[in-house]
Amino acid sequence: MKRSVFIIYCLCIGTIAYAQRPTLVSYVNPFIGTGGTGHTFPGATVPNGMVQLSPETGYAGWEYCAGYRHEDSTILGFSHTHLSGTGALDLGDILLMPFIGQVKPQEYYKSTFTHQEEKASPGYYSVQLKTFGVKAELTAAAHVGVHRYTFPAGQQANVLLDLRHGLVGGSPGRLDAHVAESNFKMESRNTLSGYTITDGWAGRKHVYFVMQLDQPFRNYTWVSDPAAKRNQRVVLHFNKLAGSQLQVKVGISSVSIENARQNLNAEAKGLGFDQVHQHAQRQWEQELSRVNIEGSRTQQQIFYTALYHALIAPNNMADVNGQYRGADNKVYTSKAKAYYSTLSLWDTFRALDPLYTILYPQKTNGIVASMIDHYRVVGYLPIWTLWGHENFCMIGNHAVPVIADAYLKGIRNYDTAKAYEAIRTSLTVNHRNSNWDHYNRYGYLPSDLYKVEAVSTTLENGVDDWSAAQMAKAMGKTADQQMFAKRSGFYHNLFDRSTDLMRGKKSDGTWVTPFDPFKISHASTSGGDYTEGNAWHYTWHVMQDVDGLIKLMGGKARFIAKLDSLFTLESKVYGDGATVDVSGLIGQYVQGNEPSHHVAYLYTLAGAPHKAQEKINTIVNTLYSNKADGLSGNDDCGQMSAWYIFSTLGFYPVNPASGQYVFGVPAFKKATLRVGDRSFTVVANNLSERNRYIESIKLNGKRYTLPYISHADIMEGGQLTFEMTDRPTLN
Repeated sequence: MKRSVFIIYCLCIGTIAYAQRPTLVSYVNPFIGTGGTGHTFPGATVPNGMVQLSPETGYAGWEYCAGYRHEDSTILGFSHTHLSGTGALDLGDILLMPFIGQVKPQEYYKSTFTHQEEKASPGYYSVQLKTFGVKAELTAAAHVGVHRYTFPAGQQANVLLDLRHGLVGGSPGRLDAHVAESNFKMESRNTLSGYTITDGWAGRKHVYFVMQLDQPFRNYTWVSDPAAKRNQRVVLHFNKLAGSQLQVKVGISSVSIENARQNLNAEAKGLGFDQVHQHAQRQWEQELSRVNIEGSRTQQQIFYTALYHALIAPNNMADVNGQYRGADNKVYTSKAKAYYSTLSLWDTFRALDPLYTILYPQKTNGIVASMIDHYRVVGYLPIWTLWGHENFCMIGNHAVPVIADAYLKGIRNYDTAKAYEAIRTSLTVNHRNSNWDHYNRYGYLPSDLYKVEAVSTTLENGVDDWSAAQMAKAMGKTADQQMFAKRSGFYHNLFDRSTDLMRGKKSDGTWVTPFDPFKISHASTSGGDYTEGNAWHYTWHVMQDVDGLIKLMGGKARFIAKLDSLFTLESKVYGDGATVDVSGLIGQYVQGNEPSHHVAYLYTLAGAPHKAQEKINTIVNTLYSNKADGLSGNDDCGQMSAWYIFSTLGFYPVNPASGQYVFGVPAFKKATLRVGDRSFTVVANNLSERNRYIESIKLNGKRYTLPYISHADIMEGGQLTFEMTDRPTLN
């Protein structure tokens, strides 16, 4: 073959191979986590979008935090807002349900379905509603949900608009209790508009909508009291539909009906269902392509679904004109047209937020700017915000390590002086989630004065204090650095040398008795000294000073022996606290809840990396799968997923604001991260089922002996090479 012909041949073959290569979107399985305790949803959304258009299979109780359970067989309808992987309920706003036949006032128009007739991919969901013979398809833009319903030919087509529906707490829950006010208007035979104002986990929440139909409705029937000022439900009736199909677009806003209309026009005007879907797919492909891995199809499914889940929240609540409703329910404007909420910070500060600093630093910048905007309104940094409102869920002030981490990594396109002011104020001025007077006076939170979760809160505060100290140091604020650094060592005061565990202490300096290190406690049900855990879980919560904790326990040998015990103790869970969150156990190690997420990596820092490698391999291979119940606990707005992403790459941010990622063990032969305009590649030579231990590490061809890699080294680009072996390396 002539050389020129050969080159053309190779180019053609390469082009064909590239064209046939699967898209990263095709690996994502949105059903992962929808079963068991994952609490994810399968519906349509775009990265960090305001709309999550997804089916409802239930509305009340802990199982329905995302509105959908894979175990169910009936669908109530499709609503436009959802939470991904949380442990509490809200949203589920503006429900639509297509059906045929007669209208029955006050009844659900639910339908049976099967998973065999259900599909989901990023930006798309479809299901066959068997009761009615209707195919429902969903797609989304940032502020717009788009429905396409295919009705059986010759049947009366109807669509229910339900302003009563929402995900509500309690058991069995009351759909008529959470709506404070609602209303809608028939603007024309093709357009409806309205709003709901609800009281729930997100506080007083406003959702405005404009709904456009591509074919006019004939008339409508009320299925609620027409004179009522809330909980409206109405059924729209249609004549013969062209092609038996109906397309419905719903734009939403937290600000106003007119903003909802602007959002709809900006994102979906003149676009059909398929065009909106294709645009959503392109957005997902762009975000997922920040990482390319070489692994089995199952590994790729788990990994890219994890990255997909990591990008659902936080959500940008700003409308296309930049307006959003803030924590005080007043309307503000973001010049950057970004205001991030759904900040599950107790969960996400550990790994999700550090992951964003590597792959999506612009999003990190927007998140920090939003935190500062929140501070300007309420006087302290967000703790757990939903739809812009503080719900005070969980403990600590974990916006602090997120901001400090961003600042120390050079992500600073915001008011840095105001950012530090917000940190200092949040950590020194009392508010609902803090008592700094007790904390500073005693050097811990006394169990008899603080009453609930005193040990956990003291330990969590230490991470925040350390983070604040590092930012103060970088800004030349020496006195503040010293103050916060001293407070970050308060964990010493709760360490019980007789048990080598963190234990509650009273204001008189005596230990809380009786002491049961295995009993689960949680403020929402029983009080107690720990948050969704026990003494065994929280003793390791000193990410900011692992060397100090090792010294407290008597050195590396005793520390490692204590860690060994954690993983070999009986996996018992009991107590009158939140035991549902304590899941995915290996001994007393809990992968299903966040306080344990860094613990396996402590082996590396204690000089036993082979034990970290063993434990991490076990967690990755037994507690994550590509099935509906493939998560061992709530995904918690992407934190469980972020743990998997970092851990399969081979490193993890034990101390999230340190800029250091501690080595574990890689799961892929090769992974490439796009970091700015550069690439950082992780290679695992000789990796196999047998070769699961790290023999040596090189960075850019040079032997590397530190137990971690720095953020700066990753962002510089280059190659991290692991040489794998079948035998543990003991140092």
